Amino acid sequence: MSHHPEARPSHGPDAMAGVEFLGFDVFGTVVDWRSGVARAAAPFLDRHRIAVDPLAFADEWRALYQPSMEEVRSGRRPWVRLDILNLENLRVVLTRHGVAIDGIAAEDLAALNRCWERLDPWPDSVEGLTRLKRRFAIGALSNGHLAGMMRLARFGGLHWDIIVGAEVARSYKPRPETYLRSAEAVGLPPAQVGMIAAHNEDLRAARALGLRTVFVRRPTEHGPAQTTDLAPTEHWDVEADSLIAAADALGC
Repeated sequence: MSHHPEARPSHGPDAMAGVEFLGFDVFGTVVDWRSGVARAAAPFLDRHRIAVDPLAFADEWRALYQPSMEEVRSGRRPWVRLDILNLENLRVVLTRHGVAIDGIAAEDLAALNRCWERLDPWPDSVEGLTRLKRRFAIGALSNGHLAGMMRLARFGGLHWDIIVGAEVARSYKPRPETYLRSAEAVGLPPAQVGMIAAHNEDLRAARALGLRTVFVRRPTEHGPAQTTDLAPTEHWDVEADSLIAAADALGC
């Protein structure tokens, strides 16, 4: 199969030679978290008369994602799953907007927090994953927790062979152990694992440990005014504009 014009392998005709498993970043790379969170937040905000734009609310909630994980990565806080961090962050955002948290039922907050398990894949994701799976074992290598990744896969039709990542490693990307313990869990050395992500930092951390790298552009992950990760900041093994283009580049 000829290479897709929007995919640019950086290191020869077969950049994934010897690779047996592809691990995928999920939030932003495979699924569109912003639209899904906003969709779930809209009726919640309306019901509780919270005057915040749902997309802005999604952005505020997501902005607390990295700082909360950093508390765990730094060792200032013991390991805790992402769903717990997300729920804590939800309460912070609501409090910022003057919401009396005690006036909202815990079940209502928990239901909204589960929106992270009901996010639509990008339009190319399911086809791209299906094709890549013909050649490679594939799995989520995400900061998400196992149960959430399972439900998200069922919601979006993501046919993973396995889910690894943060909960398996009890650490969050880009900490080295997240990648190394995930590789160990699939029974492979890092050199036989490829990392697929829309985030340069994720790929930089993976490559430093010997993993192969595929950059997929998601220029609207953070909305139309996105300024980050619009292009590769280094030469990755494969650079593509979609998971379909990545499949083309890898002969899948």
